[in-house]
Amino acid sequence: MSAVRLIARDELRLMARNRVALIAFMLLILLTLVAVLSAWSHQQSIADLRARHQDAAQEAFDSQPDRHPHRVVHYGSFIYRPLGALAAFDPGVDAFTGNSMFLEGHRQNTANFGDVRQSSMLIRFGQLTPAFVLQVVAPLLLIFLGYGAIVRESERGTLRLLMLQGVTRRQVVLGKLAALGIVALLAGLPAMIGLLLIAGQPGAMLLPVLVIALGYAAYLFLWVVLVVLTSTLVRRSRDALLALVALWAVAIVLLPRLAPDVASSAVPLANRMQTDVAIARDLRRMGDSHNPDDPFFAAFKQQVLDRYGAEDVEDLPVNYKGLVAVEGERMTSELFDRYAAASYAAQARQNGIVAAIGVLSPAIALRDLSMAAAGTDFAGHRRFLEQAEDYRYDLVQRLNRLQATGVTYADDTAEDAGADERKRVGSTNWEEMPDFTYSAPSAATLARGALPGLLVVLAWLIVAIVLLARATTTLGERR
Repeated sequence: MSAVRLIARDELRLMARNRVALIAFMLLILLTLVAVLSAWSHQQSIADLRARHQDAAQEAFDSQPDRHPHRVVHYGSFIYRPLGALAAFDPGVDAFTGNSMFLEGHRQNTANFGDVRQSSMLIRFGQLTPAFVLQVVAPLLLIFLGYGAIVRESERGTLRLLMLQGVTRRQVVLGKLAALGIVALLAGLPAMIGLLLIAGQPGAMLLPVLVIALGYAAYLFLWVVLVVLTSTLVRRSRDALLALVALWAVAIVLLPRLAPDVASSAVPLANRMQTDVAIARDLRRMGDSHNPDDPFFAAFKQQVLDRYGAEDVEDLPVNYKGLVAVEGERMTSELFDRYAAASYAAQARQNGIVAAIGVLSPAIALRDLSMAAAGTDFAGHRRFLEQAEDYRYDLVQRLNRLQATGVTYADDTAEDAGADERKRVGSTNWEEMPDFTYSAPSAATLARGALPGLLVVLAWLIVAIVLLARATTTLGERR
């Protein structure tokens, strides 16, 4: 049996004798299994709930009675963001951003009803998911199991004995790495099995699953290397434990919570009230379609009359009020799009700052990688908002065009007793409106989004290996 294998076996035997460490390891396995089952069950219940609400909202829209099309514009419709299968592994920002939108004319509403606003306060501190267990808890277990791997041999004088017996420094370090690597493999195995089971669900894609598996494997092995490296550099076991716990606290607890605050301070984001006030101010400047003296709409009216060769709006072959509604919606939507683009740009700069800080913390990089591959990051949320806005605009403009062609101008402006009935169009028109269908991103898109985080984790791993290789050359000389 090789020296590396003997050292690894001896290290594992020592770990097994440590009852506290053994119990902690069993608790981690149990915690991971509970996280996999609870996250999968939670994701399934959310998906079913949103599908039911979506069907109910669509049925309510389709079953409207005969109505004036513009009343349907204001009646609106709810849509719900569907979740991908990998959201069971890492739900990302879904619990915080909201999952439904009310679509109506003249407005761009934001997503509402995030889980944090409907559930207990506990969800604000993070959901129990396989991703959370591997990102936060597993490194702590590796620290407590392996902090003394090398330094303990020096303290007991067994390192010198090993070398006198012909064991090289490299074999000692590789044996310790192998032992702690086996522990990391066993710690991550339940979550990876859960990931594979999730990947077997309809809608899951293989490439993002492989990226997630590679990222978490690199992350856990990184902590294995960091633990052995620290144990190689210090003189006492206590120092190794303190240094590693401090590193864990800074990299996994402090920086991930500090980074968003730094980003918010560097790039302030207008709140909902400020945005609404600014939009209302700009809307007043755009013109009033109900004011015959308004310069813009007076010019628009003349353009319409010229296009149809008519003297007055009553002579037009279409309902002029419907054309005004189409033009008004186009103008307000362009305004809303400008504010939305500014908000997206500011949030992108904030995320860029967090990603830059993530270079200092492999936990931030891994979290970004995990959410991007699962399709639950900010990019996924923005993808839903943009598709929702495209659908809203198309739906409202269809209704406005229906007003222009389905209701005459004479009836639309009439105020006699039977005018209200003549302004209505048939209820079958609502069923002919297209339903909202969310277009999920491709596997390549998800993998491409996860690539920056994966590169940071791999860079950390390469640097740690290089430092460990250099420290190994002087192992035992610093005692």
